[in-house]
Amino acid sequence: MARLAELPEPLRSHIADLPCPTFTQTPWQEGSPLEARRVAIISTAGLHVRGDRPFGVMSGDYRIIPGDVDANDLVMSHISSNFDRTGFQQDWNVIFPLDRLKELAAADDIGSVADFHYSFMGATDPLRMTAAVRNLAESLKKDEVDAVLLVPV
Repeated sequence: MARLAELPEPLRSHIADLPCPTFTQTPWQEGSPLEARRVAIISTAGLHVRGDRPFGVMSGDYRIIPGDVDANDLVMSHISSNFDRTGFQQDWNVIFPLDRLKELAAADDIGSVADFHYSFMGATDPLRMTAAVRNLAESLKKDEVDAVLLVPV
């Protein structure tokens, strides 16, 4: 992980000066034990299935990734020139740990893996994502997801 002090100018100043949103509520829900949870992945790596539309600048929407996606069919269209894709190219589980979730489910460490997973493009103002996040919450409910693995990239 890069540290702010290690970033070159003007990137360091730009990031330091970005407004940080505040939220009036902190959603938290106690739930069932992990071994009973249905888990989905939410990534900010700008991932999508090959053939789906790529992410645009400051895109606040997300892409749906089926749980049976093949690693070779997953594409990264994150637009930041500072984004390091090396880990993804070597092992998709670095930013989209679907294989690891399936292993946890097979070992009964989690209840099950969701049918669908989701990716946003990071480096987007979180306030631009509000409508999409509300929509995504409904999709997660329909898939009976009660836990998400947030993978900020």
